[in-house]
Amino acid sequence: MLLLRVELPNVPGSLGRLATAIGAAGGDIEAIEIVEKGLDGTDVDDVLLEVVEGAMPDSVVSACNAVEGVRVLWISRYLAGGNLFPDLEVVESLTADPDIALDRLVEALPVAFRCEWAARIALTDGGPEIECASQGAPPSIDLKPGFGVERQTVGDDLLAIAPVGHGRVVAIGRRGGPEFLDSELARLGHLVGLAASIARTS
Repeated sequence: MLLLRVELPNVPGSLGRLATAIGAAGGDIEAIEIVEKGLDGTDVDDVLLEVVEGAMPDSVVSACNAVEGVRVLWISRYLAGGNLFPDLEVVESLTADPDIALDRLVEALPVAFRCEWAARIALTDGGPEIECASQGAPPSIDLKPGFGVERQTVGDDLLAIAPVGHGRVVAIGRRGGPEFLDSELARLGHLVGLAASIARTS
């Protein structure tokens, strides 16, 4: 399974032309999700696809880039299964057991945001301390002081960070890219705020 992030014109027919190009290159689309609707007349979409035997990911990228107005931003293997993970499923996992909503959030975020890891971190006087982390998270995360929802870079990881309250944050990381979009930062802030609210009222 491959995950393709593409930028394409927000005009009728552009998604159909993209799908045709992917099919001609040996790709079979499983799911498409709009990640961000830009103000410049372009959208950013995530496309989950399989390739037929013998087809190469580079061929899919070349075919997409050949479509007028389309630009491939990222392609990678996607190991989380055959579906994209909508935010509604994250919310359902949080409300299923409110006492551990913040832990459940950390488990769900890597799939929801198609990234390598997530962690809840306490910002103490002695430095950042990881309270809860998903598989793949680094053993230590050297966050810079910051405020609100933001991006940071730590080593090879691109991070998105949202405050939980009481000196804690939730961070998610992508190794090497792509950078988190503004819409993803907004989603992260919303989900972290929701999880914190659920945990407080449990």
